[in-house]
Amino acid sequence: MAATGAIQIGELSRRTGCNIETIRYYERIGLLPAPPRRGRYRSYGREDVARLGFVRRARELGFTLDEVRALLGLAVGGQASCAEVRELAASHLKDVRARIADLKRMERVLADSVRACDAGRDPGCPLLDTLGAEVRVA
Repeated sequence: MAATGAIQIGELSRRTGCNIETIRYYERIGLLPAPPRRGRYRSYGREDVARLGFVRRARELGFTLDEVRALLGLAVGGQASCAEVRELAASHLKDVRARIADLKRMERVLADSVRACDAGRDPGCPLLDTLGAEVRVA
């Protein structure tokens, strides 16, 4: 049996909502430290639950694995690291806003195509026509 407070990977998965294979992957790439083992079983502690929760929330916000790694490194820093975290977050926010703008453009094109299909005025298929149209370079 594991030491007091130690949990196995299934319990870590349940507590964090993170898939077991994802946990193993994060260990392989170094986002999570390799846990001690009790026989065949990995043994995790509170720090692992907190770290995996941090990783999972960062991933839900769209941070890349490299960005998560950087954030983890900065998390151990003091006040000086706050400026670096802000810089990373500001850069990520810029990327998110660019993706949102792209999604809005896609939405407009698809909505226009669906409306044209609903109108039934064109002899062909407006969506297929849109997809087959020559690309315009801005």
